[in-house]
Amino acid sequence: MARRSRDVPQEPGYVPYHPTEERVLHRTGENGEVVAYTEDEYGVRKDDGLGVLKPVNSSGGLLFLAILLTACMGGLVYFVVQVILQNAWDIAGRTWWVFPACIFPFVVAWASYFKERKAEKLRKARNLPRPIE
Repeated sequence: MARRSRDVPQEPGYVPYHPTEERVLHRTGENGEVVAYTEDEYGVRKDDGLGVLKPVNSSGGLLFLAILLTACMGGLVYFVVQVILQNAWDIAGRTWWVFPACIFPFVVAWASYFKERKAEKLRKARNLPRPIE
């Protein structure tokens, strides 16, 4: 037996697990100590983004934003129905930019909510505090 394969099982495709720094994020938890989170447990970005306003990153806040944007999407659907009923396609031609401007935040808000909700469940399963940064 070769020296390099002495302690390695001989099953084909076997790759030993080696935890690396790329797989975990070391962040400060609510209790003030540094905790190692996986990317799934971390959820959405928690820092302030160097902006004036602190971003919404709790699942409750993200749910509120997602529902608010869903109501805006309802208004957009109403607009499209009115354009079709009144045959006013020239209005839709002048305001085409509203469609991607409304659809993109709608999709991002719901995706962020589900990502944070999944992260909360994973943190709860491992009894980890919520990261604050």
